[in-house]
Amino acid sequence: MDKRAGALGLLCLAVAATFGVAGAQTIHGEPGAPNSTITIDGRVLPPRDQPFKGEIELNAAQSKPFWPSRVAPPPGAPNVLLVLIDDEGYGAPSTFGGVIPTPELDKIAAAGLRYTNFHTTSLCSPTRAALITGRNHHSVGFGVISEQSTGFPGYNSIIGRDSATIGRVLRDNGYRTAWYGKDHNVPTFAASQAGPFDQWPTGMGFQHFYGFVGGDASQWQPNLFNDTTAIYPYIGHPGWNLITAMADDAIHWVDQLNDIDPSMPFFLYYAPGATHAPHHPTKEWVDKISAMRLFDQGWNKLRDTIFANQKRLGVIPQDTKLTAWPHDLLKNWDELTDEDRKLFIRQADVYAAYLAYTDHEVGRVIQAVSYTHLTLPTIA
Repeated sequence: MDKRAGALGLLCLAVAATFGVAGAQTIHGEPGAPNSTITIDGRVLPPRDQPFKGEIELNAAQSKPFWPSRVAPPPGAPNVLLVLIDDEGYGAPSTFGGVIPTPELDKIAAAGLRYTNFHTTSLCSPTRAALITGRNHHSVGFGVISEQSTGFPGYNSIIGRDSATIGRVLRDNGYRTAWYGKDHNVPTFAASQAGPFDQWPTGMGFQHFYGFVGGDASQWQPNLFNDTTAIYPYIGHPGWNLITAMADDAIHWVDQLNDIDPSMPFFLYYAPGATHAPHHPTKEWVDKISAMRLFDQGWNKLRDTIFANQKRLGVIPQDTKLTAWPHDLLKNWDELTDEDRKLFIRQADVYAAYLAYTDHEVGRVIQAVSYTHLTLPTIA
């Protein structure tokens, strides 16, 4: 676990805040020594090769070795955790006024900020491509999801070499990087064990990948990869679930890095399949949420409750007015049959259980990353 004060958040800090403005490179330790490091100015990535400054004579005794300095972030560079929850909805978690309990995200929000103007493209692949590159999704080949890509610029599902991901930027600045969970940014023609793998996380600046490729996956029997190797850890293990398994692996990755070298900062991109379909929480979580009876009053009253909660939290303006109920599309709750209500409550319970379960496992990862205290936590 992290022995240093680190920055923890659901929206990663700007790279410029970590490395400062471009300036002179700094070498730490004796130049040429095997343990010397260099903090680069970041204007050129990957960093240029360092010239050999030793001496080569006719024999080793008269020669002088000179090791290139290992690229490392500046002292005190923070660990960064970026968590992306899929298809959640602004009014779902308690963190933003919903009735579904997400206590782990609540803790982050209470210690930091709730951003209320996060824009998405309303599609998985484009939003994710924009998030990890910092660019408009069309400029990195993702005008649509990868399964609907076409052979036209902006829509071919290929992130060009001139568009580095944040994983690549941080890796080239000396960070250790990992991608966990959903990857919906691999072109469909490359989404198999045959590759090519240049558009997979391991080819885009992430040194470790544990997750699945594509828009969704069963959480009980996912198309799971360890880097680029297909794995099947659920075989012979009834009850195995990816939401817990990826948290276990991420915690192991963080602990291993800190056991080896606690001064080595890391970037962890954590993107569970939740709450995208299929909704696969464990029975324990479904029973727990069902017992809370969160949705018994129906969607009309629930809408009013969430609206009031959001005003109380300040995530919507106090003078906001609810839009009219869309009667032509959705009946009022009191117009439904008892059987219909039972069905919709069950569906809502399963979705809520999936989100609450995910929040719990994300909390375990947060605990592993933040051993002492949080610095500048944010939530989006």
